[in-house]
Amino acid sequence: SNGLFYIDYTDAVGNIQIASVQASADRNSADPASLRNLLTINHSDQSNHNGGWIGFGPDGFLYIGVGDGGGAGDRFRNAQNPQVLLGKLLRIDVDGGAPYVIPPDNPFAAGGGAPEIFAMGLRNPWRMSFDGTTLYIGDVGQDRWEELDVLPLSHIGANLGWNRTEGLNCYIDSACDASGLVAPILVYDHDIGCSITGGYVYRGTAMPALKGRYFFADFCTAEITSLRYEAGEIIDKKGFGYDLGFIGQITSFGTDSAGELYFLEADGKIDKLVPAHD
Repeated sequence: SNGLFYIDYTDAVGNIQIASVQASADRNSADPASLRNLLTINHSDQSNHNGGWIGFGPDGFLYIGVGDGGGAGDRFRNAQNPQVLLGKLLRIDVDGGAPYVIPPDNPFAAGGGAPEIFAMGLRNPWRMSFDGTTLYIGDVGQDRWEELDVLPLSHIGANLGWNRTEGLNCYIDSACDASGLVAPILVYDHDIGCSITGGYVYRGTAMPALKGRYFFADFCTAEITSLRYEAGEIIDKKGFGYDLGFIGQITSFGTDSAGELYFLEADGKIDKLVPAHD
């Protein structure tokens, strides 16, 4: 209603910036002069693992996925450090005050860590999406395991494991303590793919048989996979292989206002999934 939209970008020195921009009255353009930075996350040491996903949750708060700071193996142990924003899922209230306020039930709202943190233990979340009050997170792995996490928004303060674990396995120590960690619902090793691209649960109407299926891809194989996640279990996982024709490396997914599903290729193409013709 106020015409503000929000972006996550990497600035010229490598830092992560969360900013707002004002749309025009007809919503067809934006005023570059209105760009206002809300939050700067220092990321100048390494050039990778920036994260980059943001989205409004069903609670009206803005969620921000942040990578662990880059390099390999989370060398600075950022993801398990509650004092830093790297390797975290953040949650802020952009309507409650300028530039934002902290939701009072954030796990460190009263101290003990950075108040913006909602959940921790992420390596490079690429990418996330909401389905109702459930958040799906594709978290890119290190040397061996890719993982898909499902996080109900009631699970405030969740720890998704990195870098104590990679997927379902200990990463740093062979006998790590995995108690209290939220395990991924799906993992696959690098014999199958090498970099997960998280997608969306399909809620459109053009393909009724696919309603309720979560779609994701692997950047290296360019294969799209879908599954149903019901009552804590994966049901009917299916890879599409070459059924969709030749597809380049998939960088992201999106949906339109009708819930129809799109995916983006690294060479700039935007593709839409549509019903098959007889």
